[in-house]
Amino acid sequence: MKTHPTRLLSAFALLLMISAAVIAQPATGTVKRFSLKSTVLGEDRIVLVRTPVGYETNKESYPVLYMTDGDAHMGHTAASIEFLTRNGRIPELIVVGVTNTDRTRDLSPTKSPQKNPAGQLQFPTSGGADNFLKFFETELIPEIEKTYRVQPYRVLAGHSLGGLFTVHAMVSKPGLFNSYVAVSPSLQWDNQVTLKRAEEYLKNQKQLNVTLFTTLGNEPGPIGESFDSFRELLAKTSIKGFEWQAERMDDEDHGSVVLRSHYAGLRKVYTGWQGPRDLNTGAIIGGLKGADAHYAKLSERFGYKIPVPEVLINQIGYQFLLSPNPNREEAIAVFKANVERYPNSANVYDSLAEAYERSGQLDLAEPLYDKARILGEQNKDPNTAIYKANYERVHAKLKETQGAKKSQ
Repeated sequence: MKTHPTRLLSAFALLLMISAAVIAQPATGTVKRFSLKSTVLGEDRIVLVRTPVGYETNKESYPVLYMTDGDAHMGHTAASIEFLTRNGRIPELIVVGVTNTDRTRDLSPTKSPQKNPAGQLQFPTSGGADNFLKFFETELIPEIEKTYRVQPYRVLAGHSLGGLFTVHAMVSKPGLFNSYVAVSPSLQWDNQVTLKRAEEYLKNQKQLNVTLFTTLGNEPGPIGESFDSFRELLAKTSIKGFEWQAERMDDEDHGSVVLRSHYAGLRKVYTGWQGPRDLNTGAIIGGLKGADAHYAKLSERFGYKIPVPEVLINQIGYQFLLSPNPNREEAIAVFKANVERYPNSANVYDSLAEAYERSGQLDLAEPLYDKARILGEQNKDPNTAIYKANYERVHAKLKETQGAKKSQ
């Protein structure tokens, strides 16, 4: 995409400008709602599914984040994912949010004996977490994996009773999910029954390829005491492959802690995703070859092939093209690689065209700008107006040059 001259910019400022240019008009993913008839639960359940930007026009597959309380948390979680993705911190994700019917029933692992002042059960329908997990395992996940292009990597996130459910899922149904984000988990439930089960489960594990991120806001009383006990339990573990972080966010409360926790939790799950950069300049180290090596390691870690993202390859190309000592040949080679890897993206053609234009090869730039314009219109790319302006500018220059040659 067309950028401004950068001769006097530092390498770090250059990268910031490049990133801004690549996402000049940020796009958003698509959220759809469907009803799933559940035999396990004996009812219809409304499910929200957010697919990434470009899902409808590409052929890529994505890891999946499953959430409880889907209607409450889909908006801010999708926005966090889009922000983190644009900044190269995590991959794009499909997000599946299950909405509630009987929340206490579905998210609590045992039937609570707690009674109200009238002597009646406080939570008469509680204790259905195992059944809800069965719904995930036998109905929801198969439906998602049949309908959408997914990678074999699942994250589960839940808040409050949903956080309790998340910890319960980790210790009672290992392998169903790969990572967990448990926000303000209600581990005080039924005399800390899930905390006790977690202790029993973890002490018997020698290897556990799982990431757990758990948080608590400024929440005194039993929920805070249970969280501290959980953190102490985690600190005693020395399980190979088990990555965990338990963090108190004392300037948040039980409600507000979710947004920051989902953001930080995804950062924890995808620690090291971005790849090596120069600490002084922010420049990507090793060029495209280095990026390929880094994503090969990520592929091994997450258990599926992870390609170098289009936006990162684009940044590497611009790093060569717009540095104080530009290497246009190397930039063209990188942008060509991006075209080969992402042939359905309008932006890769626009970037390669810019490299040719800056090299004075307008005859090679023009058809690439035209390709970007056409693909942009087909894909409803938010930057289509920019692609069109680039094409028209270079087309006019070529006509002017050709006219000058004929008049000589």
